[in-house]
Amino acid sequence: MTQLTLDQSTRSYFDNRYFDFWLLVPVIALCLIGFTMVTSASMDFASINNNNPYHHMQRHGIYLVLGCMSFLLFYLLPLSFIQKFSWLALLLSFALLIAVLIPGIGMKVNGSIRWINLGFFTLQPSETMKVAMVLYLSSYLVRRQIEVRSKWSGFVKPMVVLGFVVVLLLAEPDFGAFVVILSAVLGMMFLAGVRAGQFFLVMLGCVIAVAIMAVSQEYRMLRLLSYLEPFSPENVYGSGYQLTQALIAFGRGEWFGVGLGNSIQKLFYLPEAHTDFVLSIFAEEFGLVGIVILFGLFCLVVGRIMFIGKRAEELSLYYQAYCAYGIGIVLAVQAIINIGVNTGVLPTKGLTLPFVSYGGTSILICLGLIGLVSNIYQSVQDTQNNQEVI
Repeated sequence: MTQLTLDQSTRSYFDNRYFDFWLLVPVIALCLIGFTMVTSASMDFASINNNNPYHHMQRHGIYLVLGCMSFLLFYLLPLSFIQKFSWLALLLSFALLIAVLIPGIGMKVNGSIRWINLGFFTLQPSETMKVAMVLYLSSYLVRRQIEVRSKWSGFVKPMVVLGFVVVLLLAEPDFGAFVVILSAVLGMMFLAGVRAGQFFLVMLGCVIAVAIMAVSQEYRMLRLLSYLEPFSPENVYGSGYQLTQALIAFGRGEWFGVGLGNSIQKLFYLPEAHTDFVLSIFAEEFGLVGIVILFGLFCLVVGRIMFIGKRAEELSLYYQAYCAYGIGIVLAVQAIINIGVNTGVLPTKGLTLPFVSYGGTSILICLGLIGLVSNIYQSVQDTQNNQEVI
């Protein structure tokens, strides 16, 4: 009798769970594309460096499984619990950003100290900070809604928190993560209803600050110069080498690509072919048609997330709405930067393409964010059903 009751209770629980297939189907498609392209782009590299052509494919498969667990965790956690302890997530992320700068803890790769080696897994604290900042700011915007919309103090307080984040990120340095988090914070504040004068004044200040930081370091200036003239004699085999090889991959792809597995650029011509520049290999193997389909999938994911946020706001679920807006902005900006870097529209930055690039922390965070959006969708559906009953 007890077993029957438990089965009925379990069945009733899952009968009342909602999944947004307009969101999940394109996410699954992107993950499958990512798994295929990581395998294709890394086999020769892994064969030489790891004596196993399937090294990165196997690890990426494990990351996807862990990412599914991250999805379920954020999907099943009560939103009230997430909102209540968002400050704790922020503090833990601050602790990780500080820890990565401590000698002996942080791992230096290509001149940047952005990772903590846990043995079985390499953690990138800047990725966790993206989530923590969205969760914390969403809670703040709900608690201080009137102050945010009417006083300077409501706008300045989260900017102070952001300032500490910026200092830690630039110490690594991780300029790309800084731009993503800054965009998410400003976008969420704008959508929360801050005064236009305040917003655009701060926007102007941020643009000036970013421009100063971009020219303040020699390596950033070299990237800017190589970005402007990647095929010049002094750049083509120097600071512009990675970009020129990526553009060659795009050119070889033409309309329909050279076919899966037939890329030439992945054969040690294009550095980071399975991570930050996996899009270039995809373009080479699937051409313009494949790129358009991939862009369409990203547009569908981001558009659906923003639609869910809008629907939550219409139902007065403000915490859910701000979380969805923040997640949509984070994924959109990161995808735009990665695409811009691969196509030469933006200077080279070390940012992965969400759901597609190789990287454990990125996969876990991105799928966890989709789990949170699915949780928000569940909350929206429950609220709509309750209103219909009333």
